[in-house]
Amino acid sequence: MKLSHDQLLDAYRRMRRIRCFEEKLAELVTAGKMNGFLHLYVGQEAVAAGVCAHLNERDVVTSTHRGHGHCIAKGVDVRGMMAELFGRSTGTCKGKGGSMHIADIDKGMLGANGIVGAGIPLATGAALTAKIKRTGGVGVAFFGDGATNQGQFHEALNLASIWKLPAIFAIENNGYGEATPTEFVTPMTDLAERAASYRMHALTADGMDFFDVYEKAGEAIDRARGGQGPTLLECKTYRYMGHYVGDPMTYRSKEEAEDWKQNRDALDGFENRTVEAGLVSSDELRSIDGEVAEEIEAAVVEAERAPFPEPEDLLKDVYADD
Repeated sequence: MKLSHDQLLDAYRRMRRIRCFEEKLAELVTAGKMNGFLHLYVGQEAVAAGVCAHLNERDVVTSTHRGHGHCIAKGVDVRGMMAELFGRSTGTCKGKGGSMHIADIDKGMLGANGIVGAGIPLATGAALTAKIKRTGGVGVAFFGDGATNQGQFHEALNLASIWKLPAIFAIENNGYGEATPTEFVTPMTDLAERAASYRMHALTADGMDFFDVYEKAGEAIDRARGGQGPTLLECKTYRYMGHYVGDPMTYRSKEEAEDWKQNRDALDGFENRTVEAGLVSSDELRSIDGEVAEEIEAAVVEAERAPFPEPEDLLKDVYADD
């Protein structure tokens, strides 16, 4: 699947925006300027960007507790996201959702979720809706390796396979379920093998390589749109930071994380490949870096100035109307 010059720059911008946004959040939390329990996506940018590059307004995604990257890749405004994380009324959920429940239905982002694997059946339901209404859309569930041991994962895959739903089940296998190495709890190296139990198409991608994710996701999404049913897409990736901001990370060595950063980084790999091939220039990428940095800084300033929700609005948008 050949990408145009503009598409390549857009892909890089998405990944850089995710990286910059998340690194700024780590800085804010460490400085005591932002409250809350944040799980950052630094290192995994190629997965969200590679999958969402194929999606449009008809398509929806569900996320995890580590959901900022999926939001940004799906087109959610970083100003609204930043305001949400500051708990301000101008946030995407009016300051009531926070990091682990951030959402923007208008953008097809059905929400991050603090419950492991809880987004999987939601994306399956969205895929069923797309099939019944014949919208041509797909439902994409992003989830971690730990969620593949949850009951709803197996139930959703079983139903999606039986009904041949236009669903993509995207495993972000970063090697750890919180602080537990995947091999301690799962008796297989390739989680995509679990698709065989449901006679489902399976693909495995290098989650640190945007182009590999893009190619494999494209195949899965084309199959879904063409009525060929769901795909289990495993993306082998790595998170550079801890499970949460402040995680002491005693369960892995500093050398392990540094090796991934130095030798497998998604943004560096993207730049090396595209610049060497003459597809984009280093100057273009540096320009994007600067623009994104300014955008994130402006989002912080705007969020800090925004008002908090009013006490009388506490129950608004919380319960469904009668």
